[in-house]
Amino acid sequence: MRHEIGALRDRRGFIVVAVLWMLAALAALALIYLTYVTNTAVTVAVNSDRLQADALVNAGLELAAYRLTAQNEAVRPTSGTFNARVGAGRVSVTFRSEAARVDLNMAPKAVLAGLMTALGVSADNAPVYADRILAWRSSMEPGQDNPEDSYYRTLGASYLPRHAPFPHSDELWLVRGIPPAVVERVLPFVTVFSNMRAVNVLDAAPQVVAALPGMTPQTLQQLLRDRTDPNIDPRSLITLAGGTNATVEGSRAYRLTVAVEAPSRRQSSAEIVILLLESGDEPYRVLSWHNAFDGSAGKPL
Repeated sequence: MRHEIGALRDRRGFIVVAVLWMLAALAALALIYLTYVTNTAVTVAVNSDRLQADALVNAGLELAAYRLTAQNEAVRPTSGTFNARVGAGRVSVTFRSEAARVDLNMAPKAVLAGLMTALGVSADNAPVYADRILAWRSSMEPGQDNPEDSYYRTLGASYLPRHAPFPHSDELWLVRGIPPAVVERVLPFVTVFSNMRAVNVLDAAPQVVAALPGMTPQTLQQLLRDRTDPNIDPRSLITLAGGTNATVEGSRAYRLTVAVEAPSRRQSSAEIVILLLESGDEPYRVLSWHNAFDGSAGKPL
């Protein structure tokens, strides 16, 4: 009898232990499921913010393109800014013609060297660095022995100059003979999209205006002062800047800075370069895109 009672207690103890193990397993599964649901909710919220920000940036792009293409090219503004509400979000757009920058593919040596001088490069080194840019972009006949190629081979470079236009400003990093610190200073003021030799002195940064040949500190100050005067004839600025490398015309390429605030208050921004098209089904083409939301950057399409 005692033996049977002992056996019954053992079976009950085993059952209790098994039940406890099952409860522990269920608790673990519940915890895993709760963690999964929490992580999914966070991911959905983040993705929702990103989707809303992307939609707002695209809305800003479309609004800017519409404002620019809705006007005749003769009266189209070369720069400007506007704000808009899109649903519960806010959009702020600044646009500027790429003619406000120095075109790496079109600018003459004097302008390239002048820009570097304006950015602190010595008068002796600036022309040398400008020559490196010209040599990179200059074409070469098949079979022609090019000194610049020999220069790159001597340096042990694994590549040779492109001997064609720069497809993107960042390719300036590949040009040998220009210190990285100089490249870093130059990049905010150059482009490959304006397709113009001249610089728009109405919109250009002071460093770019200072790059124009023959520009003196006194003339620079007068030009910067005059261009803010609504009563000044813009064409007089061309004469003041020396004429040859100055213009008040814009290019069909525009750089947009689109800053947005989603309904969640999350902020984002993007820098986009577009080319306005005069014909075809599409009013514009995206040339470059840098989205500051996640740090992604787009190269020319």
